[in-house]
Amino acid sequence: MISVMFAILTALSNGAASVLQRRAALAAPDTKALHLSLIGHLLRQKVWLAGIGLVIVAAVCQAVALATGPISVVQPIFVIELPATLLLAGFVIRVRVPGGVWSGVAAVTVGLALGMTSAAPGGGSASVRGAVWVPALILTGIFEAALITGAMKTRGNPRAALLGLAAACGYSLTAALMKDAMGRLGDNGVTALMTSWQLYATAAAGVGALFLLQNALQAGTLVAVQPMLTLGDALISVLYGVTLFGEELRTGWWLLPELVAIALIALGCIELSRSPLASGNAVRLRRSTRVA
Repeated sequence: MISVMFAILTALSNGAASVLQRRAALAAPDTKALHLSLIGHLLRQKVWLAGIGLVIVAAVCQAVALATGPISVVQPIFVIELPATLLLAGFVIRVRVPGGVWSGVAAVTVGLALGMTSAAPGGGSASVRGAVWVPALILTGIFEAALITGAMKTRGNPRAALLGLAAACGYSLTAALMKDAMGRLGDNGVTALMTSWQLYATAAAGVGALFLLQNALQAGTLVAVQPMLTLGDALISVLYGVTLFGEELRTGWWLLPELVAIALIALGCIELSRSPLASGNAVRLRRSTRVA
């Protein structure tokens, strides 16, 4: 229950951060795409800095969640971050939440419940044993390079989708490294944590994922980015949990409801990403609500 509670807190913080960062990235010129100068531009935006503050809060909550539960349980819960954030945004700015948002919330919620019930993730070790990280890091690097290369050859929403998936892979890797580092803290104390390469690799992977996400948000619409980010993070994290930590999932005929759950979550994320609450057009939504 502790891991689930902190996973939910992580999702709430990450969801709010994603919307704030999207609003800041929209103002960045196209010439800054895939350049470090994009970060310099965003550092001067108060909205973006607020989003980064929430990212830090989310990182602390995520560390606690991963230290107390399997990665294949913790990471999929993060699919609720967008629906929870949009509902909170509607409450804060005092607008009527559109029917499409409620449909998206229902789809994501039902999809998550169905997926977790069907897969029944669990088991596994608290840390990675041996040299299992070597092939995992090599394959991750190849996958990331392919996505970034593909993104450089296109523009608009296709680029945003590819970079969104690349960011998702980076965040999944960050979670796996964080869990491994926290596992060493539980086994051998603070000294083992501070001397583990996983701790510093966590920071490097997190910064890389953040950079990719900013470029994804700047390249296209949230509709293109969010489904790839949400589903990619959940599915790749489950893959890391199974291959690195030995966690177990149901297979066989259980794959059918699991696929249905993925489809529901994807459809819900697309519907939610189209909402003015997600795109930053909350003022327009409030005006239309008053007219109605």
